[in-house]
Amino acid sequence: MKLGLGSYTYRWSIGIKDQVPAQPMTAFDILDRAHALGLEVMQYADNMPLDRYSAEDHNRLYEIATERGMALELGIQSFDPDELDRYLVIGQRLHAKILRVALDAADSAIAVSDLADQLRPRVQKARDAGMKIAIENHFNYPSPRMVELLETVADDHLGVCLDVANSICAGEWPEETVKMLAPWAINLHLKDYRITPDPYGVGFRIHGVPLGQGRAPIPWILDQLAHCSPDLSVILEHWLMLPTDGLDAAIAQEQPWIEQTVAAARDFLKGR
Repeated sequence: MKLGLGSYTYRWSIGIKDQVPAQPMTAFDILDRAHALGLEVMQYADNMPLDRYSAEDHNRLYEIATERGMALELGIQSFDPDELDRYLVIGQRLHAKILRVALDAADSAIAVSDLADQLRPRVQKARDAGMKIAIENHFNYPSPRMVELLETVADDHLGVCLDVANSICAGEWPEETVKMLAPWAINLHLKDYRITPDPYGVGFRIHGVPLGQGRAPIPWILDQLAHCSPDLSVILEHWLMLPTDGLDAAIAQEQPWIEQTVAAARDFLKGR
């Protein structure tokens, strides 16, 4: 398994929605951070949209990554045929092996047969380019529906980007999600979380913590993926929520959180 960094790790340093720092991190900045952490893979997700960069930038990212012995992956949010086509071209420039597509509520409204018909020619393009498309279980796309989609397309160049916590939002516990999707896993998003009761007894809150400090069953999850290729990229993420004291405080916490997460991940992967 190869450890990598997901761009959502620096959600606040990059900026998201109305929370944008004065000097947002660039694709080159985050590649530097991944290298400094000693990681082998950098996965650019939809919060770092690479279609806003030029072809020259894409080529330069690949050159820098190659010099450092790193692999690049990329991803988009939701199924958009035109956007996916653009990213297949970008993926070729980056020599990416994985193009991740996070499916969500709007995608669940598309009939599985229709989505499969639109995916098939793009999976073939990915195959021709030396890539695989990894669909991610996101907040509101149920895992049984993902299994139906995978079985309908039935192509070994379409698999799962398995996120260990996202599907809680879809009413699935991680163990249930992992059991359903592990057979198709070609990419892993690893994060941790806690469930904290409200002090007044009004429900509870699910929130992120650095890896190894929460309730995600990390060793068990890794055991379920023992059948996967040894080149499986394990992309580290976290759910650092925006503190009450604002964006600067969130940015200050990101680096310590990812450093703790990287150290824990190395311990979990030791000997695997």
